Amino acid sequence: MRLCPMRTFFTADSCKDSNPNALSPQSWLQIERGKLPKLSSQSSSASIESLIKVAQPPILPFFKPIDYVEVLAQIHEELESCVPQERSNLLLLQYQVFRGLGEVKLMQRSLRAAWQRADTVHEKIIFGAWLKYEKQGEELIAELLRSCGKCAQEFEPIDVASNLSFDVNVCSQERILINGNQISQDVIFTIGNEKIICDRQKISELSEPFHAMLKGYFSESHSESIDLSENNISPSGMRAISYFSLTGILIEVPPNLLLEILVFANKYCCERLKDACDRRLASLVSSKEDAVELMEYALDENSCVLAATCLQVLLRDLPNCLNDNRVVEIFIHTNRQQLEVMVGPTSFALFCFLSEVSMNLNSSSDTTAHFLERLVDFAENDKQRVLGFHQLGCVRLLRKEYDEACCLFKDAVNSGHVYSVAGLARLDYIKGEMLLSYEKLSSVISSVTPLGWMYQERSLYCDDETRWKDLEKAIDLDPTLIYPYMYRAASFIKTHDAQDALAEINRILGFKLSLECLELRFFIYLALEDYKAALYDVQTILTLCPDYRVFEGRVAASQLCTLVREHVEHWTKADCWARLYDCWSAVDDIGSLSVIYQMLESDAAKGVLYFRQSLLLLRLSCPEAAMRSLQLARQHASTEHERLVYEGWILYDTGYYDEGLRKAEESISMKRSFEAFFLKAYALADSSLDSSCSSTVILLLEDALKCPSDNLRKGQALNNLGSVLVDCEKLDSAANCYINALNIQHTRAHQGLARVHCLKNDKVAAYKEMTELIQKAKNNASAYEKRSEYCDRELAKADLEMVTRLDPLRVYPYRYRAAVLMDNHKEEEAIAELSKAIAFKADLHLLHLRAAFHEHKGDVLGALRDCRAALSVDPNHQEMLELHSRVNSHEP
Repeated sequence: MRLCPMRTFFTADSCKDSNPNALSPQSWLQIERGKLPKLSSQSSSASIESLIKVAQPPILPFFKPIDYVEVLAQIHEELESCVPQERSNLLLLQYQVFRGLGEVKLMQRSLRAAWQRADTVHEKIIFGAWLKYEKQGEELIAELLRSCGKCAQEFEPIDVASNLSFDVNVCSQERILINGNQISQDVIFTIGNEKIICDRQKISELSEPFHAMLKGYFSESHSESIDLSENNISPSGMRAISYFSLTGILIEVPPNLLLEILVFANKYCCERLKDACDRRLASLVSSKEDAVELMEYALDENSCVLAATCLQVLLRDLPNCLNDNRVVEIFIHTNRQQLEVMVGPTSFALFCFLSEVSMNLNSSSDTTAHFLERLVDFAENDKQRVLGFHQLGCVRLLRKEYDEACCLFKDAVNSGHVYSVAGLARLDYIKGEMLLSYEKLSSVISSVTPLGWMYQERSLYCDDETRWKDLEKAIDLDPTLIYPYMYRAASFIKTHDAQDALAEINRILGFKLSLECLELRFFIYLALEDYKAALYDVQTILTLCPDYRVFEGRVAASQLCTLVREHVEHWTKADCWARLYDCWSAVDDIGSLSVIYQMLESDAAKGVLYFRQSLLLLRLSCPEAAMRSLQLARQHASTEHERLVYEGWILYDTGYYDEGLRKAEESISMKRSFEAFFLKAYALADSSLDSSCSSTVILLLEDALKCPSDNLRKGQALNNLGSVLVDCEKLDSAANCYINALNIQHTRAHQGLARVHCLKNDKVAAYKEMTELIQKAKNNASAYEKRSEYCDRELAKADLEMVTRLDPLRVYPYRYRAAVLMDNHKEEEAIAELSKAIAFKADLHLLHLRAAFHEHKGDVLGALRDCRAALSVDPNHQEMLELHSRVNSHEP
C-alpha cells in the first residue's frame, strides 16, 4: 500500500498568527484533554481563517500531453507494427499517459502488458518488480492463491539463469583438428609450492589463450610445468578449474573461490568456465546483502547472469533498499558499459522505475535528482526526453534550484510538452514577475485547445475577480481539480461565510473523496462549532489513511480526533448501531465509515466491522483502502469459517472468482453462514458463463437469508436477489424482495423496484420510486441518473443536468446529451459534448461513441484515432475491435 500524503494546505506562516484565539499546532499539542477552547461566535471564523492557507497546486511531475487521445492512438498504432524490442518502451509511455490522467487501474494494466510482452529477461525483471512495487501490501493474495494451488506469476521472481542462455563458440577449426589427432597429455601448473596436474588437452579447450599456450607456438606448449603463481589463482582454484575441464561441472566450490575462478576465467577468456561461475554465483544470491556484495564483481567481470540476478533482488526490495547508500551508489555510479551488463538495453525503463520510487519517498532528495539525471541521459526519443526534462525540472523546483529548473522546463516545452509552461510561469512568479506568468499562461490558452490546468495555473497570477472566473472555468473544463474548490472555500471563510465555505467543499466531496478536502471541511466544522460533524470527517480521514498528518506533517490526525471527541457525546454500542443504520439508510457512506471507525475502537467483533468498512470503501472508489480493510477483517476473524469468507472476498475482489468460490464452499462445509452463501452467490455469478446458473444463485441467496445476520446485510441480499429475479423475468417475486428490503430500511431497493415498475410498463410508478430514493439519499447523483430513464426527454435532460452538477465524472449524461444532439443532426455539438468529458476522463464508452459519430460523419481518421485510443483503455473490448476493424478497412 502507498504511504498517505503528508502535504496539507497549511503553510508555515499559518502557525505564526498573533491572534490569541488562533489554534496553532502548539496549542493543539499542549491542550489538556477536555480543554479544547470553545470559540466565540465573533472569533471562530477569524481563528479558523488564521489556520487555513490553501497552498498553490503543485507542478505535477507527470507527462501531460495536450491531446492524450492522439498520443494513445499513436502508441496503439505503433504497437500493432513494431518489432518486439520496442514494445516495452511504448507500453511504458502508455503507462505515463495514464499516470498523468490519474487512471490507476489503466496504469497497472499497461505495466502488466509490458511485463507480459517483455522481449528480454531484463524487461521481465524491471516490470515484474514494478508490478510488485505497485501491489505493496497485496502479498497475501499470492499466499492465498498458493493455498488454492495457483501461482500469481507477477509476485514471483523469474529464474534469470534459465532465461539467459549461454551461446559461445569455443572451438576454432585448428583446435578441432588437434582434438581429433592428438592424445591427451598432462601439464603441471605450479602455484607457490604446490603442483596441480591437469589434462593438457582439456585445459587447452577452455579458451583460445590456453590453446595457444598449451598447443600453439608458445614455449609453454613444450613445457611439462608452467608457473601460474603470478596469475591470482590459488591452488584450490586451479584444482577446481582442472576438475571443470574434465567434467564441465563446478562441485562444492565455496563462494570466495568461485569469485576467484570468475576473475581468472574472464582474464583468460574461458567462456564456459566463466558462465558456470556466473550461474553458480547467481544461484547463491538470496538477499540484499548478497546482491550488493556480488554486483561489483558481476559488473567488473561482465557477468550478465549474476548482474541480472542481483538487480532482480534489489528491485524487488524497493522501496526499502533505497535506504541503503550502497544500493543507491550502484545505480548512480555505474557507467554505460556496466549498465549494459546489468540491465541490457533497458536503462531508461530502469531509471524511470527508480525515479518514481524515489519521488514517492522524497521528491527533493539527492537520490531522486541523481536518478532523474540518469533518466535524461538514457532517453532515446523525444517523448522520453520530455518526461525526463519535466520530472527533473519539477525536482529542481522543489529543491529551489531555480536556474536549473528553468532550463529543464524550457527543454521540455521546446520538445513539445506544453504543461511544462506551468513550471516556467511558477518560476517567474517566484522571481516577482507575476505579469509575465499571467502572459505565459494566456498565450498557451489562446494557442491550443484549453485545458482545466491552464486556467487553474493562470488564476494564481491575477486579481480576485479574474481569479474566480479562471477557477470556475478550470473546473468547468476539468472537475477533477481540487484546488479551485479549496481556494473558494477558504475565501468564504475569510469573509466569515462558513456555510458558503461548507457548501463549496461539499461540491467536490460529493463525487471525489479527497483527504485534503476532508481536512479542510474538518476545520470548517470547527469554525461552525459542529464537533460531531468534525469528528465524522477526521474519523473518515483516519479510515482512509491511518497515518495522516496535518500542519505540514507536524501533528497526527489521530491527536485531533482524540481532542474533538471530548466535545461530542459518548456513544454506546447501541448508539453506534443506530447511527450506522441511519447513515446506511440515508446512503451516507462517509457517515457510515465514521461510525464504523468509532465502533472498531470498542470491543466489538472487529472482523465483521472491518469487512463492512471494506464494502463502503469499495463503494467510494477507494480500492487500496478497501483491500487493507479486508486484510484486517481476515486478521481479526473470530473463527476459521469466517476467515475463509474474508479470504474468498480478497480473491474475488482481485478477479480470482473461481478461487473465491472455492473459499466460500470450504467455509460452508464448516458452517452454513450468511456471508459464506452470499460470497458463493457472487463468485458463482461472475465465474460461470452459463446463464442457467441464475437459478443456483437464487437458491444460494435464499440460503443466505435463512442464516442469522443483521438487517443491513439482509437488505443487501434481498436487493441482489431481486436483481437476479428480474433477470429471470420473475417480476412479482423480485418486487416482493425489494419491498421486504425497503421494510428494513435498505433505501437502494427503491431503484430495483423502479425497474420492476418500468418492466411492467408503469413508468409513472418507476419515476415516483426513484423520486423517493432521491429524497432519502444523501448521495443521489446515481438516483437522478436512473430516474432520467423513466420520464420524457425534457425531464430526463433536467435530471441529467443535475447529475453533472452533483457528479461531473459520471459519463452517461454526456453520452445521452450527445445522442440527443446527434438525433437532431447537430453533429459538431454532439462531438463537442463528448469531447468535453473525454478531456478529463479516459472512458471507453465516451471514446466508442465519439468514434461512431466520426464514422457517421465520414471522418475516417477521427474515428480511427478514437478507436485506437479506446483499445488502449481496453484492448479486448469486442464491439470496439469490430468498429476498429471496420473503420480501418476504409482508411485512405
